[in-house]
Amino acid sequence: MRLLVDTNVVLRMADQGQAMHGDALEAIGWLDANGHECVIVPQVLYEYWVVARRPRDNNGLGMTTANVDLAISQWITVFRLLLDERGVFTHWRELVAANEVKGKVAHDARLVAAMQRHSVTGLLTFNKTDFVRFSGIQVFTPADVLAGLISS
Repeated sequence: MRLLVDTNVVLRMADQGQAMHGDALEAIGWLDANGHECVIVPQVLYEYWVVARRPRDNNGLGMTTANVDLAISQWITVFRLLLDERGVFTHWRELVAANEVKGKVAHDARLVAAMQRHSVTGLLTFNKTDFVRFSGIQVFTPADVLAGLISS
């Protein structure tokens, strides 16, 4: 199965001080070892940049520009990057209208639109409930992966 790795998983992988750092790393390791392909889209990297550059006292990682840029280069080698294309916008617009999306959930709809445009059926996230409104995808948390709720 191909799974999109949500920004919150990438951020926890990047920060050893996060409580769920180990779960994120273990889940990605298990998925990789069991033939699943973990992918990201540009939006994941945009969101990563925002949080990584934000000061630690403001719920960020407090990284320098150079370190964030280097980290993004590394994430692109760890996960396959699926590029944006024109069809993603149209699909996103249909999703937000059909699901009456408002507020920050529009960002989640953008991830789902990219997933569906690229035929990615799985999502790995720590925020499973944020995606329940969207059909056609399977949503897993790292805990789900480690509990064997995804087939190998």
